[in-house]
Amino acid sequence: MNVLGFAAHSSREALVPYRFERRDPRADDVMIEILYCGVCHSDLHQVRNDWGGSCYPIVPGHEIIGRVVSVGPAVTRFKSGDQVGVGCMVDSCQSCEACDSGLEQYCEESATFTYNSVDRHDHTATYGGYSERIVVSDKFVLKIPDTLDLKGAAPLLCAGITTWSPLRHWKIGKGSKVAVIGLGGLGHMALKLAKALGAEVTLFTRSPEKAADARRLGADEIVLSTDPKQMTAVKRRFELIIDTIPSVHDLNPYLPSLAIDGTLVLVGYLGGLEPLLNTVPLIMGRKSVAGSVIGGIAETQEMLDFCGLHGITSDIEVIRIQDINEAYERMLKSDVKYRFVIDLASLKS
Repeated sequence: MNVLGFAAHSSREALVPYRFERRDPRADDVMIEILYCGVCHSDLHQVRNDWGGSCYPIVPGHEIIGRVVSVGPAVTRFKSGDQVGVGCMVDSCQSCEACDSGLEQYCEESATFTYNSVDRHDHTATYGGYSERIVVSDKFVLKIPDTLDLKGAAPLLCAGITTWSPLRHWKIGKGSKVAVIGLGGLGHMALKLAKALGAEVTLFTRSPEKAADARRLGADEIVLSTDPKQMTAVKRRFELIIDTIPSVHDLNPYLPSLAIDGTLVLVGYLGGLEPLLNTVPLIMGRKSVAGSVIGGIAETQEMLDFCGLHGITSDIEVIRIQDINEAYERMLKSDVKYRFVIDLASLKS
């Protein structure tokens, strides 16, 4: 199937229109017309090879909302016309301990990712949602509740599940005390979801001007992380801190604010930590620093259903695909509240 999308052909080149071949559908596949695709910071990292391992050409995009065009003969959960989503994964081994536990994101053989990956059956390259259509195994297609705005639902497929998964893993609920570090694409979803789960929610920020928006999004309190008095006032308070900062930063100022058995979980940054962690606050309180990435398919569907019940979507700015390179530059400057979403109808213009 010949498909039009936008691709980067090297780490130094802008994304441009690109025609490529999608694989032929298999018996358990769903063919999807892509309506909207969120723009994730990891798209930019992959395009510019910030993490290494990028294989060009890359068609990014793993926050995909679309409409089912057709299904294979083995598919029973979906039919033509259904509104569906595809997130960061399109397959996994389906047999390891992680996959058997519904944790496909931690597949021992590595999940097959939506783009910049290799199909485990026919060994073709995977291409993402900055395109007209996609073909995906039905096991990795998600149902989008009718109550959700489709444009605002797109970032739930990555930003939403990335923050939902630690909230569920650490059993956050009514009366829990949760803090979020950073107010961006991930941070604003963490505030919304934690608040809807019934938690008491605090935002750590270096920017006092973000206070009003943070409260609108669900924060009960805003703490300036550069103010020693405010940091002292929240000492030993939080059972969970979700750290959404995507770059190198010092974790040490936040550790004293963890309660006994509290956890600071990194969801935004991949790489080495600087400066080194001071272990004293960890040892003197059995505290932890952990990491988490997206969620399994069942957990992602749970998150979407929860968002459908509570009317939760991402705060977005809709763009044309032709404006994606400008959007990347704006994203680097944090000049978006809080997620870009591409209207794929613009591919036809």
